[in-house]
Amino acid sequence: VQLQAFGGGLVQAGGSLRLSCAASGRTFSNYAMGWFRQAPGKEREFVAVISWGGSIQDYADSVKGRFTISRDNAKNTVYLQMSSLKPEDTAVYYCAASRGAVPVRAYEYGYWGQGTLVTVSS
Repeated sequence: VQLQAFGGGLVQAGGSLRLSCAASGRTFSNYAMGWFRQAPGKEREFVAVISWGGSIQDYADSVKGRFTISRDNAKNTVYLQMSSLKPEDTAVYYCAASRGAVPVRAYEYGYWGQGTLVTVSS
């Protein structure tokens, strides 16, 4: 499956941004979809995951209550709505696809998008 993430940009602290990830090539609804991020000088970290049907979501503690993951299987797209953004949310955000249930580890994902940069200014 091919993934393309977009929607990143520059936003002030406290603001909101919505990332999108469009999938093509295979049956999108067969895959759990996740978002990861990598800040400069840091390792890639889990942000959120949604099950193939959309009924189960899981979040990193650092984003719970601020970020919401959703998907539209008819549009082959997964979203990450980010609110109350903080400077520490600054990172390149990646979407990924997995045949697992609701995986939270990067190695459980077989397909990755190219990343989109989110910069939160203080």
